[in-house]
Amino acid sequence: MDVGFDLDNTGREALSRAQDDAPDLVLLDLMLPGEMDGLQVCREIRRGEAYIPIIIVSAKDEDVDKVVGLELGADDYITKPFNTRELLARVRAVLRLADSGRGARRHERLRVGPLEIDLAGREVRVEGDLISLTPKEFDLLVVLARNRGRVFGRETLLQQVWGYDYLGDSRTVDVHIQRLRGKLEADPRHPRYLLTVHGIGYKFAAGEV
Repeated sequence: MDVGFDLDNTGREALSRAQDDAPDLVLLDLMLPGEMDGLQVCREIRRGEAYIPIIIVSAKDEDVDKVVGLELGADDYITKPFNTRELLARVRAVLRLADSGRGARRHERLRVGPLEIDLAGREVRVEGDLISLTPKEFDLLVVLARNRGRVFGRETLLQQVWGYDYLGDSRTVDVHIQRLRGKLEADPRHPRYLLTVHGIGYKFAAGEV
Protein backbone atom coordinates (compact mmCIF):
# COMPACT_ATOMS: atom_id res chain seq x y z
CA MET A 1 0.00 0.00 0.00
CA ASP A 2 1.41 3.39 -1.01
CA VAL A 3 1.26 5.72 1.97
CA GLY A 4 1.62 9.48 1.99
CA PHE A 5 0.56 11.76 4.78
CA ASP A 6 0.43 15.30 6.09
CA LEU A 7 0.91 16.15 9.77
CA ASP A 8 -0.98 18.82 11.68
CA ASN A 9 -0.14 19.67 15.27
CA THR A 10 -3.34 21.30 16.51
CA GLY A 11 -7.01 20.51 16.28
CA ARG A 12 -7.76 23.67 14.29
CA GLU A 13 -5.10 22.81 11.72
CA ALA A 14 -6.36 19.23 11.41
CA LEU A 15 -9.98 20.31 10.96
CA SER A 16 -9.04 22.92 8.37
CA ARG A 17 -7.06 20.38 6.33
CA ALA A 18 -9.85 17.79 6.53
CA GLN A 19 -12.41 20.33 5.33
CA ASP A 20 -10.23 21.79 2.57
CA ASP A 21 -8.44 18.70 1.24
CA ALA A 22 -10.92 15.85 1.97
CA PRO A 23 -8.18 13.27 2.71
CA ASP A 24 -8.70 9.55 2.19
CA LEU A 25 -8.40 8.94 5.93
CA VAL A 26 -7.71 10.83 9.16
CA LEU A 27 -5.57 9.41 11.99
CA LEU A 28 -6.75 11.54 14.88
CA ASP A 29 -4.96 11.82 18.22
CA LEU A 30 -7.31 12.67 21.09
CA MET A 31 -4.65 14.62 23.01
CA LEU A 32 -4.12 17.61 20.76
CA PRO A 33 -2.72 20.93 22.02
CA GLY A 34 -4.77 24.08 21.78
CA GLU A 35 -8.44 24.83 22.25
CA MET A 36 -9.79 21.95 20.14
CA ASP A 37 -9.12 18.34 21.16
CA GLY A 38 -9.44 15.23 19.01
CA LEU A 39 -13.04 14.51 19.98
CA GLN A 40 -14.08 18.00 18.95
CA VAL A 41 -12.28 17.60 15.63
CA CYS A 42 -14.07 14.28 15.07
CA ARG A 43 -17.44 15.87 15.79
CA GLU A 44 -16.83 18.74 13.37
CA ILE A 45 -15.61 16.45 10.58
CA ARG A 46 -18.75 14.36 10.93
CA ARG A 47 -20.92 17.45 10.60
CA GLY A 48 -19.56 17.95 7.08
CA GLU A 49 -21.02 16.40 3.95
CA ALA A 50 -17.99 14.32 2.95
CA TYR A 51 -17.46 10.82 4.35
CA ILE A 52 -13.89 10.89 5.63
CA PRO A 53 -12.86 7.72 7.48
CA ILE A 54 -11.47 8.46 10.95
CA ILE A 55 -9.24 6.28 13.13
CA ILE A 56 -8.67 7.59 16.63
CA VAL A 57 -5.12 7.25 17.95
CA SER A 58 -4.88 7.63 21.71
CA ALA A 59 -2.68 6.94 24.70
CA LYS A 60 -5.86 6.62 26.71
CA ASP A 61 -6.95 3.04 27.32
CA GLU A 62 -10.20 3.86 29.06
CA ASP A 63 -13.42 2.49 27.57
CA VAL A 64 -15.22 5.81 27.98
CA ASP A 65 -12.83 7.57 25.60
CA LYS A 66 -13.17 4.85 22.98
CA VAL A 67 -16.96 4.78 23.25
CA VAL A 68 -17.28 8.57 23.05
CA GLY A 69 -15.05 8.61 19.97
CA LEU A 70 -17.15 5.95 18.25
CA GLU A 71 -20.37 7.70 19.21
CA LEU A 72 -19.07 10.88 17.60
CA GLY A 73 -18.55 9.00 14.34
CA ALA A 74 -15.02 7.56 14.39
CA ASP A 75 -14.70 4.34 12.40
CA ASP A 76 -12.02 2.69 14.51
CA TYR A 77 -9.52 3.35 17.27
CA ILE A 78 -6.05 2.17 18.20
CA THR A 79 -4.32 2.61 21.56
CA LYS A 80 -0.68 3.65 21.90
CA PRO A 81 1.77 2.02 21.98
CA PHE A 82 1.00 -0.03 18.86
CA ASN A 83 3.04 -1.69 16.14
CA THR A 84 3.10 -0.45 12.58
CA ARG A 85 1.65 -3.66 11.14
CA GLU A 86 -1.45 -3.39 13.29
CA LEU A 87 -1.94 0.25 12.33
CA LEU A 88 -1.57 -0.51 8.62
CA ALA A 89 -4.02 -3.42 8.92
CA ARG A 90 -6.61 -1.12 10.44
CA VAL A 91 -5.97 1.57 7.81
CA ARG A 92 -6.38 -0.94 4.98
CA ALA A 93 -9.60 -2.31 6.46
CA VAL A 94 -11.17 1.11 6.95
CA LEU A 95 -10.19 2.27 3.45
CA ARG A 96 -11.48 -0.95 1.91
CA LEU A 97 -14.83 -0.58 3.62
CA ALA A 98 -15.06 3.09 2.65
CA ASP A 99 -14.69 2.05 -1.00
CA SER A 100 -17.08 -0.92 -0.82
CA GLY A 101 -20.40 -0.99 -2.60
CA ARG A 102 -18.88 -0.07 -5.97
CA GLY A 103 -18.24 -2.16 -9.06
CA ALA A 104 -20.33 -5.29 -9.56
CA ARG A 105 -23.08 -4.16 -7.20
CA ARG A 106 -23.29 -0.69 -8.69
CA HIS A 107 -27.07 -0.79 -9.33
CA GLU A 108 -28.12 -2.85 -6.35
CA ARG A 109 -30.62 -1.45 -3.87
CA LEU A 110 -32.11 -2.98 -0.77
CA ARG A 111 -35.64 -2.04 0.27
CA VAL A 112 -37.30 -2.92 3.56
CA GLY A 113 -40.55 -1.12 4.26
CA PRO A 114 -39.75 2.63 4.30
CA LEU A 115 -36.00 1.93 4.33
CA GLU A 116 -34.03 2.09 1.06
CA ILE A 117 -30.30 1.35 0.81
CA ASP A 118 -28.42 2.43 -2.32
CA LEU A 119 -25.25 0.33 -2.37
CA ALA A 120 -23.63 2.21 -5.23
CA GLY A 121 -24.20 5.66 -3.84
CA ARG A 122 -23.77 4.46 -0.25
CA GLU A 123 -26.94 6.31 0.67
CA VAL A 124 -29.77 5.39 3.00
CA ARG A 125 -33.24 6.90 2.92
CA VAL A 126 -36.15 6.49 5.30
CA GLU A 127 -39.49 7.40 3.76
CA GLY A 128 -37.56 9.31 1.12
CA ASP A 129 -35.47 11.35 3.54
CA LEU A 130 -31.69 11.02 3.19
CA ILE A 131 -30.02 9.78 6.39
CA SER A 132 -26.37 10.61 7.07
CA LEU A 133 -24.38 7.50 8.06
CA THR A 134 -20.68 6.98 8.65
CA PRO A 135 -18.95 4.33 6.49
CA LYS A 136 -18.96 1.79 9.32
CA GLU A 137 -22.63 2.43 10.13
CA PHE A 138 -23.48 1.90 6.47
CA ASP A 139 -21.51 -1.34 6.19
CA LEU A 140 -22.98 -2.73 9.41
CA LEU A 141 -26.50 -1.94 8.20
CA VAL A 142 -25.85 -3.63 4.85
CA VAL A 143 -24.58 -6.85 6.46
CA LEU A 144 -27.69 -7.08 8.64
CA ALA A 145 -30.22 -5.97 5.99
CA ARG A 146 -28.89 -8.44 3.41
CA ASN A 147 -29.41 -11.27 5.89
CA ARG A 148 -32.80 -10.42 7.36
CA GLY A 149 -33.78 -12.72 10.20
CA ARG A 150 -30.27 -14.12 10.64
CA VAL A 151 -28.72 -13.62 14.07
CA PHE A 152 -25.14 -12.32 14.09
CA GLY A 153 -22.87 -12.54 17.11
CA ARG A 154 -20.84 -9.48 17.95
CA GLU A 155 -17.55 -11.17 17.08
CA THR A 156 -18.92 -12.19 13.68
CA LEU A 157 -20.03 -8.63 12.97
CA LEU A 158 -16.63 -7.31 14.02
CA GLN A 159 -14.91 -9.61 11.54
CA GLN A 160 -17.34 -8.99 8.67
CA VAL A 161 -17.72 -5.24 9.02
CA TRP A 162 -14.28 -4.26 10.25
CA GLY A 163 -12.65 -6.66 7.80
CA TYR A 164 -10.08 -8.35 10.03
CA ASP A 165 -9.71 -10.05 13.41
CA TYR A 166 -10.58 -7.00 15.43
CA LEU A 167 -8.39 -6.41 18.46
CA GLY A 168 -10.82 -4.16 20.31
CA ASP A 169 -13.84 -5.18 22.34
CA SER A 170 -17.36 -6.01 21.20
CA ARG A 171 -18.78 -2.77 22.59
CA THR A 172 -17.78 -1.27 19.26
CA VAL A 173 -20.72 -3.11 17.68
CA ASP A 174 -23.10 -2.02 20.44
CA VAL A 175 -22.17 1.64 19.95
CA HIS A 176 -22.72 1.48 16.19
CA ILE A 177 -26.07 -0.31 16.60
CA GLN A 178 -27.22 2.37 19.04
CA ARG A 179 -26.25 5.09 16.58
CA LEU A 180 -28.06 3.34 13.72
CA ARG A 181 -31.20 2.98 15.80
CA GLY A 182 -31.07 6.66 16.65
CA LYS A 183 -30.95 7.53 12.96
CA LEU A 184 -33.28 4.92 11.45
CA GLU A 185 -35.84 3.89 14.05
CA ALA A 186 -38.94 5.95 14.84
CA ASP A 187 -38.54 4.86 18.48
CA PRO A 188 -34.93 3.78 19.16
CA ARG A 189 -35.89 2.37 22.56
CA HIS A 190 -38.36 0.00 20.90
CA PRO A 191 -36.70 -0.81 17.56
CA ARG A 192 -38.62 -2.48 14.74
CA TYR A 193 -35.69 -3.23 12.44
CA LEU A 194 -32.40 -3.57 14.33
CA LEU A 195 -33.24 -6.12 17.00
CA THR A 196 -31.20 -7.39 19.94
CA VAL A 197 -31.00 -11.14 20.49
CA HIS A 198 -30.05 -11.29 24.15
CA GLY A 199 -26.92 -13.25 24.92
CA ILE A 200 -25.99 -13.55 21.24
CA GLY A 201 -25.99 -10.34 19.22
CA TYR A 202 -28.22 -8.64 16.67
CA LYS A 203 -30.46 -9.27 13.67
CA PHE A 204 -32.46 -7.29 11.14
CA ALA A 205 -36.17 -8.02 11.47
CA ALA A 206 -37.50 -10.53 8.94
CA GLY A 207 -40.61 -9.73 6.91
CA GLU A 208 -42.38 -6.42 6.46
CA VAL A 209 -42.49 -4.50 9.72
